[in-house]
Amino acid sequence: MTKRDALIRVIDALHAEIAALKNNDVRALERATADKLAGIEQIAAIGTGPAGPDLRELADEANRLNETCRIYTNLMAANVRRRLQLLSGDAGGGYRPKLTGAYA
Repeated sequence: MTKRDALIRVIDALHAEIAALKNNDVRALERATADKLAGIEQIAAIGTGPAGPDLRELADEANRLNETCRIYTNLMAANVRRRLQLLSGDAGGGYRPKLTGAYA
């Protein structure tokens, strides 16, 4: 497998991760993540070296897709945190000023 093929595999896996995140499909997310990690391991096994413009473009695309996955994950985590706060009666986001006996 070439570095180009491995990068394409990572990109395909990142597209699958985004779709799984959008659909809240945990099993699909696990499969896509495993595929992505396998592609990254293949790239590492091939080694480093000069990358031509085509490889650089594929690497940039993989980076953009990974950033999209990160954003989706952070948004999902923030929504879960907000829901848990509402359920626990902590709708203020956890901020509670502490009053001390400093007032006379």
